[in-house]
Amino acid sequence: MSPPTDAQNAGLGSDLWITGLAAQYPPYLIGPEKLEKLAARFHDVESPGLRKVLGINRKTGIETRSSVQTFDDGFCAQKLPPSITEIDNFFRKAAVDLTAQACEKALKEWGGSKDDITHTIGVTCTNQGNPGYDLLVNRQLSLRSDVDRMLLHGVGCAGGLAIMRAAAQIASGATARGEPARILCFACELCSSNVRSELEAAEKSNPADVCVAAALFSDGAAAFVLCNTLGLNEETQPLFQLTNWGSALIPNTIDEMGFYAVQSGFRTILTKHVTTHTAAAVKPMFSKLLPSYAKSNSKTLTTEDFDWALHPGGRAIIDGVQYMMDLTEHQLRASRDIYRTRGNSSSPTVLIVLDKLRTMGRGSDHVVATAFGPGLTIEMALLKRCRDGPNTQRHELEITALEAESEQAELEFERRDSGNEDEVEMRNVSVKRKADDIALAMDCETKRMKLGSALLTKVA
Repeated sequence: MSPPTDAQNAGLGSDLWITGLAAQYPPYLIGPEKLEKLAARFHDVESPGLRKVLGINRKTGIETRSSVQTFDDGFCAQKLPPSITEIDNFFRKAAVDLTAQACEKALKEWGGSKDDITHTIGVTCTNQGNPGYDLLVNRQLSLRSDVDRMLLHGVGCAGGLAIMRAAAQIASGATARGEPARILCFACELCSSNVRSELEAAEKSNPADVCVAAALFSDGAAAFVLCNTLGLNEETQPLFQLTNWGSALIPNTIDEMGFYAVQSGFRTILTKHVTTHTAAAVKPMFSKLLPSYAKSNSKTLTTEDFDWALHPGGRAIIDGVQYMMDLTEHQLRASRDIYRTRGNSSSPTVLIVLDKLRTMGRGSDHVVATAFGPGLTIEMALLKRCRDGPNTQRHELEITALEAESEQAELEFERRDSGNEDEVEMRNVSVKRKADDIALAMDCETKRMKLGSALLTKVA
């Protein structure tokens, strides 16, 4: 990787590069009907509070949510909701496995040795154990025992960008000291463990006070590797340049969103005012960060020049930001897709959306990532796609291949679950053809790169 140009150095975080990025969902997909069946199994679905939740469940715009367990076994089969102890024990196995899978994929894309990782930064809101789950992830990945660890807590759905901000600050400090930084960051949430507790609370609540978390949240993990320039080697192909970032509290909103431990798990607080506050917070933060980002570009940039990796906290949140920022559906395509097919997985979701953007066509050179958390807080990062490396085309093909492989796995689970094997098999044939086309394109790209290398050798 060649040193940054003067134009690149003009940005606040021009020394920072995302070199690996991955998402990992668990195998099960849960449709709205599964929540209804679960509620009917244990609760009075005609109670006013639960009736409201189940009504909203059909109107969220979420077709399927990802889950580490089906709604027919595990916590969803036992007579009483799981205790906080049971949830903790489950998290420290299932979440660690899921997170490690995401990390392995991000590390593979980065291409370096695990022994060269200098720091790890983790985040979760669905576990409060000590030692933190980050230590368990590091151990499962066989990272060095002297890797500098950090675990963030209390940031909720904003966690994915909070760890990016923390990594950026650490890497910038390393640059000032003349040291390399290769930081593995990861986020994981198992929200499905709390669905029994949320349904029980809804059954006992007045409709005006009910929380709809049981109809929105899902399970997932994401990871990325962030390096400063001193942490790159000649083979590293950055995916994004992290140029600027910011975080702010939205005044007088501390009671609008929360997530607290109770005897039967965790309880979510989401008021009807969240969508208004989050939509209003985006433009001031974007206006604050844009000028320094624009210095590294030859033209004046506006909102329409960016793809948006917006945390899909709910359909109303996406719609509100779209309206306030005058965004097109194309700019929000990844957020809409993840929300529709996987729901809201809290902290990793914004990173998953950013990863999804890479599989949805060439897109804009410029990307805004933004998320919201308890506080209320807004986190935002401005990134620039790196397109000029020798391995860029192959990287894009590899990402698309992974997407096709994941789609095949999802179809297999759907076949087992739905019983409609003929329809699923027709879709599976189409996906297999796509995978074959990608494999052929990757083979051609490999041959092209080898030919180019051979010609350069002859010239030399």
